[in-house]
Parts: sequence; structure tokens; C-alpha cells
Amino acid sequence: MQDLTPTRGEVLRRAAEHLAAKGSETPRLDAELLLAHALGLTRVELYTGFERPLAEVEVSAYRELVRRRARREPVAYILGEWGFRRLTLNVDRRALIPRPETEIVVERCLARLEGLESPAVLDVGTGSGAIALAIADEHPGARVVGIDASEDALALARDNMERTGLTVELRQRDVFAGLPAGPWHLVVSNPPYVTPEEIETLMPDVRDWEPHEALVGRGVADAVAHCSLDVLSPGGALVLEVGDGQAPEVVDLLERLGYRDVRTTRDLTERERVVEGTR
Repeated sequence: MQDLTPTRGEVLRRAAEHLAAKGSETPRLDAELLLAHALGLTRVELYTGFERPLAEVEVSAYRELVRRRARREPVAYILGEWGFRRLTLNVDRRALIPRPETEIVVERCLARLEGLESPAVLDVGTGSGAIALAIADEHPGARVVGIDASEDALALARDNMERTGLTVELRQRDVFAGLPAGPWHLVVSNPPYVTPEEIETLMPDVRDWEPHEALVGRGVADAVAHCSLDVLSPGGALVLEVGDGQAPEVVDLLERLGYRDVRTTRDLTERERVVEGTR
């Protein structure tokens, strides 16, 4: 990074090489996103002036962003925002970064809510508010409540309510204290599903930066599944995001608890990452 030439193309090439050497799985994409951010452009706009010389202040600002990414700080945290379905949300270390597999969770929720004019929806472990706000955005009649044990995460979710102009109700509550009384037409959760033994196997981008209380936990999905039976309306649905390889165990749990029509949905990499059932 010491001898970057001041054109967009050369800066991008060298930054991508540097990030690849530091372990980034998507070095070119990272380099593009960071340069676009530094210049106040979109990724497409970067290529309309690919050979334009950069000012020293622009090179300096970009170098600092690349330095942060080389330390494996997630790009989303560096940018301070991230896209999720139709929304752009504030993101920082108070909550997990919204991921593509969670967009599929929202898809399944919307399918479950189809035909219901004003369903009551409970998002357990709302974090940044991504799931709750996406449902409120795409099913305007829904009454959505998000709960989280972390007041910091709830503060971020409130920021995202203000940013998006959407309204959901947010409450501080730990799932192990039980769920708010229903009846709810839908309970959805992306619970912590990394075991303590697995934490060291995670990529440093996740392990060293994202909040452990939102990543690591035992029995949280079990607790959500058990408690949901007490608050779901008859015919109401539970939709859970699960870790890679955990779907069969969660399917078995829901069937043992008496949920009907239990099914799984694969993510874009063909892994079973969503489990749902009907009360």
C-alpha cells in the first residue's frame, strides 16, 4: 500500500492485492466498495472515470479504509451501513451484520403472512431490526414487535426505524424469561447458534468484530420453539434461521414439540438454513 499510483484503476488493483494477502475472501469487491465510499460514488460510477487521477486527500482517506479492512474489520462496519432486501440499514458492532440467508428468512415469513390483512408478528432477537423492519416494509399491514436482550442492539434498531421511516415496537426482553403474550400469527428468530466450542473456527471478520452475545449460545432456538407454543395463535407459524448442518436437529425438535408441516428452506449456497412449522 506504500506506492499506490493516484488513479482509480491502479489504486483498486493494489488494494485488492493487499486485501487478498491479508485473507479477504472478496478482495476486489471490498476494494471497490471502500473506494466508492471514500469518493462518495457508487461502484458503477467508479468505472466511468477509471483512469482519473486521485487527489492526495482521496488516496489518504482510501488508504485508511483499506488499513481497517486489512485488520479484518467487516466492510459493513467500515461503511456504517448495509443493504438488506429493499432497505439500507445502519450497522455497527452493537448487532450482527444482516446476511443474505436472513433475507430468505424474511421471504418465508412473508409467504406465511400472505392473505393476512393485519397479522401480529414477533421478531425474537431483533438485533439491528433487519427482519422486523423488512416485514413492516413489505407487509405494511403487519403489527411487528421486536425483542432483544441487548439495549445497545435495540438502540441501533431505533436508529434504523428513524432511517427507514418504518414503525415497529421494540422491547427489551430475554427469551429465557418467556415471550410476550400473543396471540401472534408469526414468531420469527435468528437466534445465536454458534456453540462456544465453534467460536475459534469462525473467520476473524466475524469472531473478532461481531457481538458474541448475538453469535454464541446454547439452547436459544429450543427456548424460542418451546415458548412460541404458548403465544402463537392456532395455525400460527414459527420461522427459525439455523446454523449450517443444524436443520435436521431443529426439524426433529419442532416435530417432537408437536409443530405441524415442518419444512426447511435452502440458502443460495444450497444449505438448509431456515426451519419452519405450524402450531
